[in-house]
Amino acid sequence: METAARTGSVQLFLLICVFVVLLGPAATAGEPIDIGSRRELFVDDHLIDSMDGVRLLLNRPQPAGKVLAFDKPWEGNTSLYVTVFEDDGRYRMYYRGSAHPDYVVQSMVRPDEAIPKDHPQLTVYAESQDGMTWTKPSLGLFEFEGSKQNNILWMGEGAHNFAPFKDTNPDAPPSERYKALAGGPLLALKSADGIHWERMQEEPVISDGKFDSQNVAFWDEVRQHYVSVYRDFRYGVRTIKTATSKNFIHWTPGEWADYGDAPPEHMYTNATVPYFRAPQLYLSFPKRLQPFRTKVNDGKNNGLSDGVFMSSRDGVHWYRFVEGFIRPGRDERNWIHRTNAVSRGIIQTAPDELSLYVARHYTYPSAHIERMTLRMDGFVSANAGYPGGELVTKPVIFSGDRMYLNYATSGAGSIRIEFQNEKGQALPGFSLEESPVLYGDEIDGEVAWPRPDTRTDRAPLRRISGQAVKIRFVMRDADLYAFRFGE
Repeated sequence: METAARTGSVQLFLLICVFVVLLGPAATAGEPIDIGSRRELFVDDHLIDSMDGVRLLLNRPQPAGKVLAFDKPWEGNTSLYVTVFEDDGRYRMYYRGSAHPDYVVQSMVRPDEAIPKDHPQLTVYAESQDGMTWTKPSLGLFEFEGSKQNNILWMGEGAHNFAPFKDTNPDAPPSERYKALAGGPLLALKSADGIHWERMQEEPVISDGKFDSQNVAFWDEVRQHYVSVYRDFRYGVRTIKTATSKNFIHWTPGEWADYGDAPPEHMYTNATVPYFRAPQLYLSFPKRLQPFRTKVNDGKNNGLSDGVFMSSRDGVHWYRFVEGFIRPGRDERNWIHRTNAVSRGIIQTAPDELSLYVARHYTYPSAHIERMTLRMDGFVSANAGYPGGELVTKPVIFSGDRMYLNYATSGAGSIRIEFQNEKGQALPGFSLEESPVLYGDEIDGEVAWPRPDTRTDRAPLRRISGQAVKIRFVMRDADLYAFRFGE
């Protein structure tokens, strides 16, 4: 009997171990996520505990017109690798000037189009006051075909993929207020004004990659270091690595991107930026290359491209949507290899509008940049159809006594909110029945809970600020883009 008892105990122990392994992660709640008063977007599942009748919906930007043609003799049909950023009330644009007449198929050129002349690659500059109308100032820096009357700001090594940014590191000296990575291996460059550039040192600063792409860098104000996201190949597929640095000269070895369950695909560019309204988030807009698909059978331009969207909170683990974010569309000149590349840079062009810039018609004489727009924070939404659904967050800790939502509903749609304890039980005063019914379309709409006693309860949320709570969003025919707390 003793042997049988021991055998039974061992079997019970093993059974318990199996249940711990299988159920442990689901049964054990993690530490609450401290979101403070920062804005959170539904670009990943980081805060989501469960969804029922709700999905994360990728929202595609809308065309807003051609804004810049690559029509100067020093530009051309293979101009690419665009960078855009806001700088003290104006917008700056940098891009590669490049022409390859051999890429042009004569039979596809219209009578009013001229085939570009071949020339060395160089870096070109434009600027704008509103993000819609762009000018190409004469910089007088470099000679092209006997004249310095042009907007060229860099020639020689690194001009192929010159990728600048404004350095917001408060410790950066004025002489290094603008920085760039260029070439391959990557060179570090600096500038005091964004126009006149020089190397920070002769030797490359990052060497563990392939670099035949737009390799970006930026200052991460949340994590207090520089970040570079750059091209490499893994198992024969174009992908990215991420490295960090405290001084822009000495960098950590690059870490391979982890796309989770997303299939391996060629990420030709990445266009990664920290989102200016939620800098804890990196947003990325890779140009996805399909090298074995051909729509335009001209014998020279095999492959086609579109734009996709992904996000990260550490630069290594990416939440990637496999659906196309930027489609080629009805224009046959966008159904070609290496076009539809999203520029590095998101800018605000209206109180409720974001603008992105997309390179179109690559290899054609008509190559140009198109502006596309999204609502503020509108990359992805937690979306519920008319039957309705709900989303419940993981336990979070917020600060502040007011809640704001970026949301949109139909005329018949709605959003209601419930605050719960970590066990999923409604908190007194914040049950679903006590929630205001929200409907409309607001970028930063305040949620106002009923106040039983306005003399003593002027800000009901103050009672649960700083506590671990779950947030339950019950939605019908509605999109929820972002939320935040504040004073």
